Amino acid sequence: MAGRQIYNPDGFKNIEADGKVTGFEFQFKAQYYRGITLSIVRNIKVNVDGVDYPREAVRLTVNGETFTLEEMRTVIDSDYRWEFGDYATVTVLTEGGLSKGNHHINTLQIIDPSYMPFQIEAICEADFVIE
Repeated sequence: MAGRQIYNPDGFKNIEADGKVTGFEFQFKAQYYRGITLSIVRNIKVNVDGVDYPREAVRLTVNGETFTLEEMRTVIDSDYRWEFGDYATVTVLTEGGLSKGNHHINTLQIIDPSYMPFQIEAICEADFVIE
């Protein structure tokens, strides 16, 4: 893991809709040396406490707009860039969210810049608490 703060320590929480816990969210930074368009993000894999969450359950919010990972591939509007140093919010839809207490997260960001002959993968890990 890079030396800079990848996850927002205050960004981990369960989310609710209509009085029910529908998932959890966290905030983290793109692991690339510059801002990126959402269309080059190929995947954000999320594992908490050894549980892999399906791609279909993952959402990314940038500049107040939320996208599925599939929708991100078609976003070419420059208003929806994930700028270097900015936190994006990742939401994982899962009934009941996460239990209160200590957790460990492992994420894998995969991006595919058109000018690179390969995809770039960055693993990010942290311990956090749900209150």
